[in-house]
Amino acid sequence: MTRYLLALTLLATTATTISQAQEGPANTQALVAFDSKNPVSPTAQNLTIKVENRVTPIATLAPIPPGGAQVALLIDDGLRTSVAREMNNLRAFITSFPAGTEVFVGYMQNGTVFPGTGANGFTTDLAAAAQGLRIPNGVPGSSASPYFCLSAFVKNWPGQAENQLTPVQRNGPTHKPRFVLMITNGVDPYNGSTSPLNQNSPYVDNSVNDAQRAGVPVYSIYFSDAGFSRGRGSFSGQNYLTEVAEGTGGLSLYQSTGQNPVSMAPYLKQFQDAIARTYVATFPVDSNKKLVTLKTSTDLPKTKLRAPSLVRPGTIVSN
Repeated sequence: MTRYLLALTLLATTATTISQAQEGPANTQALVAFDSKNPVSPTAQNLTIKVENRVTPIATLAPIPPGGAQVALLIDDGLRTSVAREMNNLRAFITSFPAGTEVFVGYMQNGTVFPGTGANGFTTDLAAAAQGLRIPNGVPGSSASPYFCLSAFVKNWPGQAENQLTPVQRNGPTHKPRFVLMITNGVDPYNGSTSPLNQNSPYVDNSVNDAQRAGVPVYSIYFSDAGFSRGRGSFSGQNYLTEVAEGTGGLSLYQSTGQNPVSMAPYLKQFQDAIARTYVATFPVDSNKKLVTLKTSTDLPKTKLRAPSLVRPGTIVSN
């Protein structure tokens, strides 16, 4: 009997020790963008990170090297076909990335993302990626909801679907920093009325959380959809795009009263510049938590920071 009790005690102690080890700090990474009118070269000493409102030591702060990113261009297949005038700008945008950048062109349809013509995944062949562009179908509601599409995409990132990774791969350096640029009107038709009084969408919230778990900042350019007239729908969609950007550390690059941009070229350039100003911050987070709050600040003058408002412990965004 004494031996039995001793064995139980030893087993319980071992289980507790293993559990505590599993709940220790996990190396975690987040993408932090430094927005400044003057060029800056920040170091870890210039950045303060608070996790759950507590200052956390920064292990490293590293810039993304030229050509060191994965960029997903997600185009709403329900856009007005007048977006055809932007095809040359979009091709020039894709081919002007630094060599080594991996690009994916996809079309948001029926709640998921389909690759452009002649492409199946990310490629460093920028000319081939540009050839994957086509004019959207322009059928009202083609995407179903851009937020369904975004969630599906970041959870099943081409070539690196999270649910296909082993635990070692999931917690280790497995890929380049990832960025999403959406071209859409941002309207969530599944949330009902586009009234300013109805701007709390669970589907938008879910897409933000999914992008935060994946460590992916989401940028967007507003362009009107074939199924919505300008006005209230435009207001609602742009509000949602801003919410997604602020939650993930991206930017809503074009805001208006419902008019499409005269040209996307300056906003596409702004997106590329944003990648060049983005750094990978590495810091410890208790691994027994799900999503934790993240706040960033800097002592660099006239510099604003963008980072996700929540991160998942153990998320690695770059090797």
